[in-house]
Amino acid sequence: MQFIDRTRVIVKAGDGGHGKSAFRREKFIPKGGPSGGDGGRGGDIIFVVDQNMNTLLDFRYHRKFKAENGENGDIKNQYGKNAPACYVKVPAGTIVKDEETGEVLADLTEIGQEAVICKGGRGGRGNAKFANAANRAPTFAEFGEPGEARNLILELKLLADVGLVGYPSVGKSSLVASVSAARPEIAEYHFTTITPVLGVVKTDYEKSFVMADIPGLIEGAADGVGLGHDFLRHVERTKLILHIVDASGIEGRDPVDDYYKINAELKKYSEKIARRTQILVANKIDLPEAQENLPRLKELAEKEGLKFFAISAATREGVKELISYVGEWLDNYVEEPEQEEEVKVYDETAEDPDKITITRNDAGDFIVHGKAIEKLVIMTNFNNDEAVRRFQYIWRIKGIDEKLKERGIKEGQTVHIGEMEFEYRE
Repeated sequence: MQFIDRTRVIVKAGDGGHGKSAFRREKFIPKGGPSGGDGGRGGDIIFVVDQNMNTLLDFRYHRKFKAENGENGDIKNQYGKNAPACYVKVPAGTIVKDEETGEVLADLTEIGQEAVICKGGRGGRGNAKFANAANRAPTFAEFGEPGEARNLILELKLLADVGLVGYPSVGKSSLVASVSAARPEIAEYHFTTITPVLGVVKTDYEKSFVMADIPGLIEGAADGVGLGHDFLRHVERTKLILHIVDASGIEGRDPVDDYYKINAELKKYSEKIARRTQILVANKIDLPEAQENLPRLKELAEKEGLKFFAISAATREGVKELISYVGEWLDNYVEEPEQEEEVKVYDETAEDPDKITITRNDAGDFIVHGKAIEKLVIMTNFNNDEAVRRFQYIWRIKGIDEKLKERGIKEGQTVHIGEMEFEYRE
């Protein structure tokens, strides 16, 4: 199966239903009055972690998700039906980012975890809601509020207990294949593994852990060279790193130099990854050339304060001892509190809706920004005189005229609010 770990999707929450403008005219009901019902709320876009998914492959063929709109209100104070939420299934380990701002909207790591990414629009109020002592028969109703829309970047970071790092062809795939049922492609050329492979390793009858065979690093990976960030992204969630080096040096590289170069790339990419516990694993000790480098590698482990194992993934020499130690280490693992990347959870009150700011464009027009006033423009029926008068009243009480005068507006100049355009009059 093809492994996809980064993709782009477009999501749009449902619009709210329009409110209804209606009056009761039934026989025997004197002064029936306004009876227009409210529109229903549009459906939210909700991302949910599905245990049956382990890749973002589905999003290669299905990139657009749109929730249903709320139903319109009706006569006799009948409210429109709220639209159901649109659930988007993702694998565990998915990070949802806003493409425009780069902001992390959700970090989904647990099965069944949900995150509201786009809120559906509120339903417009029917004319019955606007009746009061001063105006007992309002003729206007609100349009439904548009649902939120976003362009998103989805990134998948593997949820593995143990991650293998090291140059290509040091034997990472061979190790995973020797201790689990995973069967990654193994060959004598660089980047045989171009997608991460997960293997479940059993330490005894009841215990096991997940090991990730992640594509090999090369110098410059933190800057995107080779498989670059596509590799490094998956190391972030691991609890323990097995740093594999080729003790034989048959590729023409020095294993001690390899260790320092790989760690330099890890540190350059993320200080958090660089601080993660590592075990130095010297592979291919079945080859005669390895005996020359083993003393140097043991000295390196002592100098860096690392646990050291010498193994041969091909003959399984030393592998059992390594896996036993890793299982014991994980059993005693206590996660240290770390400062995680700030994740935004949708908060309807996070931004002050009544805040008004005024800017000017290149043409000299005035642009009014404000969540509440922009929503008011969208939901107002400007073909209804009463609705226009209500809009003008709210405009005045929010002090927008005064703010525009402070910015130097003159008679006849253009004012923009959202997609609407007005000509300013005293």
